[in-house]
Amino acid sequence: MNQRSSAPPSSGNVEFQVFRFALDPNNKQRGHLASHAGGARYAYNLGLEWLIDSLEKRRAGGSESTPNASEMHRRWNRWKKIPQNDAMWWSTNSKCVYQEAFRDLEHAFNSFVASRRRKRRGRRLGFPRFKRKARTRDRFRLTGHFEVDRRSVQLPKLGRIRIHENASRFASGIEFGRIRITSATVGREADRWYVNFRVARTTRPSCTPSFGAVGIDMGINALATLSSGLLVIGPRALKSNLKKLRRVSKAHGRKCHGSKNRKRTAAQLARCHSRIAALRRDHLHKLSTYLAKKHGLIVIEDLSIQAMMSNRRLARSIADSGWGDLGAMLEYKCRWYGSKLIKASRNFPSTRMCSGCGNVKDALPLSLRQFTCDHCGLNIDRDLNAAKNLARWPAVAGSAPETQNACGEDVRPGRSRAGLDEAGTEQPVLASGSEPIAQAVAFSCGSIGRGRRTGG
Repeated sequence: MNQRSSAPPSSGNVEFQVFRFALDPNNKQRGHLASHAGGARYAYNLGLEWLIDSLEKRRAGGSESTPNASEMHRRWNRWKKIPQNDAMWWSTNSKCVYQEAFRDLEHAFNSFVASRRRKRRGRRLGFPRFKRKARTRDRFRLTGHFEVDRRSVQLPKLGRIRIHENASRFASGIEFGRIRITSATVGREADRWYVNFRVARTTRPSCTPSFGAVGIDMGINALATLSSGLLVIGPRALKSNLKKLRRVSKAHGRKCHGSKNRKRTAAQLARCHSRIAALRRDHLHKLSTYLAKKHGLIVIEDLSIQAMMSNRRLARSIADSGWGDLGAMLEYKCRWYGSKLIKASRNFPSTRMCSGCGNVKDALPLSLRQFTCDHCGLNIDRDLNAAKNLARWPAVAGSAPETQNACGEDVRPGRSRAGLDEAGTEQPVLASGSEPIAQAVAFSCGSIGRGRRTGG
C-alpha cells in the first residue's frame, strides 16, 4: 500500500531524523539519477560563476550585491530559456535539483564568510570551489511529494524506484502520522545509489535506563572500555581489509588513464572503500544505540583527535577506530532517548589518577598497560582505571550540564559529521543494503563479536 507524506506529525513535539534506503534502479533509472546529479552540479557551478562575477564587480567599485539562492534561481529561470545558452536539457530533471543546488552554494558562501570573520567554530573554510565530475560525489536533493511502500519509493520526476529493503515500518509511520518526509537526498557511493529521507517525527518517549552512570575510555586496542568492566573491541575495518585495499589500489594504478580497465578497477576500489566505511559505521551505530538506551548518564573524554592524528605511528589506528563519529552519535542519540552525555575536560587526568584513592601520578608512559598506584597499591588495567575515573567525573567536577564541563565551558565539537538531521538512523547502515529501520538492533556483546569483561 502506498503511503504519502504530506501532513505533519499528528501530535507531540517534533524531532528530525534521517532514514536511509539502498535503491535498486534499472539501467534507465540509473541514467536519470546521473542526469539529476549532473544538473545539480551544473547549476552549482553556474551560480558560482555569477557569485564570483558579482564579487569582482564590487571589488572594482560597483554597488552590486552578492546574489542569494532566490536571486540565483530567478536568474536561472531567465537564463535557461535563452537558446544561445544551449540548456534545453533542463526540463528532463526536477526543478528542485537546481533550487537546492543554489541553496547549497549560498550555505557554502555564508559558511566561508562566517569562518573568515571567526564567527564559525571549527577549522577555517575556504571559498567555494567549482565541482568536477571526476572529483565530486553524485548527489542531489529533492523536495515535494513522496510515496513509500513496502518495496519501492516514488520520487519527484524520477518516478517509482525499487529498494533493496523492506520499508513497511517506515511506510506505517507515515500512514499513522508519526512521520512526515521533508526532503530526500539521493547520492551514489561506489556503484550503489541511496536515498536519505529527512523526516519530522513525533518525539519518542524517553527510555528507562537499565544502568546508571558509565565512564567510557576510548582506545586503540579496545575501541571502548566501560567502567562496568566491559571491553568493546572494534571491527578494525581498515586493518582487516588493508591487504585487499592495497592490492586493488595497485591494480588500479597500473591501468592506463582513460581505459575501460581503469574504470573497472576504479569501481572495485570504490566498493572496497565503501565496505570499510560501512563496517565501521554499522558497529558504531550499534554501540552508540546500546549506550544511549541502557545508561542514564554517559561520560566520555573531550579528546583532541586532530592533534592525536599528528602521530604518524598511531594516525591510521585512530582513524580506523572512529572516535569522533562515536562521540557525535552519542551526542544526538542521548537527546533521542533521554539520557545525558557529559564530556570531561581535557585537563582531567583520568589515566594518571588512581580510581581507588585518587592519587595522581606525575607520568604514565603509553607502553605501561597496567596502572599501579604508589599510594594504595592498586593494580588495574589502565583503560579500566581511566573509565572508572570518568564515571566519577560529575561528582569530581560538580553538577555539570549535558554539554558543558565543570568550568561551564562549551565542549561541543566545533565540527561534527553527524547531527540531528544529518546522521543516519538508530539502526546500522550497511553497503550490502540491510534495512536500517526494519531490523531491531538489540546490541549485546555477541553482536559486536569480541566483547568481554575484564577484572578490576
